Amino acid sequence: MAMPEAGAAAPAFELSDQSGETISLADLRGGWVVLYFYPRADTPGCTTQACSVRDRSSEYADRGARILGVSPDEVAAIAEFDDKYDLGFTLLADTEHTVAEKYGVWGEKKNYGRTYMGIIRSAFLIDEKGKVAEAWYKISPKATPEKLQAALG
Repeated sequence: MAMPEAGAAAPAFELSDQSGETISLADLRGGWVVLYFYPRADTPGCTTQACSVRDRSSEYADRGARILGVSPDEVAAIAEFDDKYDLGFTLLADTEHTVAEKYGVWGEKKNYGRTYMGIIRSAFLIDEKGKVAEAWYKISPKATPEKLQAALG
């Protein structure tokens, strides 16, 4: 599936967070949502990205935005990741990568000559009406907070 572009309806989803609670995009209507996809909890790039987002989370909250980080990890793994780095924002377990597929961020990757399927690091800003306001495909871990900050104004 193709990645949704700015102006398109954000694909609906329900996933378990690090506490095992179900989070639905529909339940977050009326506020901005920062939705970013990362390959795997507690790896160098993903830790850099998550900690950078954490460090600016109050700025996003000041603009009415809720942060959701999504990976194919199990609930226990994202709970450990949250605890280890005191992230303090919602992490979601997309173990079957169904949400990643809806957002067009599950795809072929290559690393050290090996080809495999995985998350293509990407981020989306979803407006109060559930529309994609901004989409960044193949975003770098370090660029994520700056892009989000600029988009939220």
